[in-house]
Amino acid sequence: MVASKGAVQQEPAYVIHRRPWRETALLVDLFTLNHGRMSLVARGANSAKSPLKAQLQPFQPLLVDWTGRSDLKTLVQLEVRSAPLLRQTLSLYSGLYINELLQRVLPVADPYPTLFASYIDTLQALTGLAGLAGRGELEPLLRRFEREFCSALGYDFAWDQATDTGLPVSAGQVYGYDPAQGIVSAASRDARLNQLPGDVLIALAAGDYTSEASRKTAKRVMRVLVDYLLQGKPLHSRNLFSQTVSSSGRT
Repeated sequence: MVASKGAVQQEPAYVIHRRPWRETALLVDLFTLNHGRMSLVARGANSAKSPLKAQLQPFQPLLVDWTGRSDLKTLVQLEVRSAPLLRQTLSLYSGLYINELLQRVLPVADPYPTLFASYIDTLQALTGLAGLAGRGELEPLLRRFEREFCSALGYDFAWDQATDTGLPVSAGQVYGYDPAQGIVSAASRDARLNQLPGDVLIALAAGDYTSEASRKTAKRVMRVLVDYLLQGKPLHSRNLFSQTVSSSGRT
């Protein structure tokens, strides 16, 4: 809700990153419903007596008021809304991964309401994962969010269509993948990935992640596309996730 020029009230938002700023303030990156990624200064929030430090936490749904005419806004007040917590380690690190993805790639002040809805759905699904027993559900959940994320930025593609030939994917052939084009024929020189089985691509087009081959192929493809959008920026949450998986066994 926009109250006046430069001022916004009751904006649904989530904290995706925060860090100390100057003496007692926090610099907070938010993912918001109507304004996309925004950066706010929360004055006094890093002091011992401020309740804002506990309230400005990742995965906590907020209603935020801010003001300011530059890209860096000033937090006026916020309202905390209830939500289940990400308690399991893999769920928590997965949430940190998608937050870091949003924080590092989304442009400032571009709204992505469909992605915002997908973000909420993903957080809710992550809260329902039962520790290691939920690991089989985790990869499809992350792949679907990555697809929504990349689609919002204009990089959607069909798993079952070779863009360079215009022909449907055939189950008996292998294909490649290029982030600027999507699925391409095996003969394409632009492919970043090769040897993608046609039957697996057809299964992924139907949203079928049940097989190990489908999950591995989806992860390979989305890793290439996400890295392409990151343009060399690191994702520290990947290291946390990899260390957790390595210490508990293969996902």
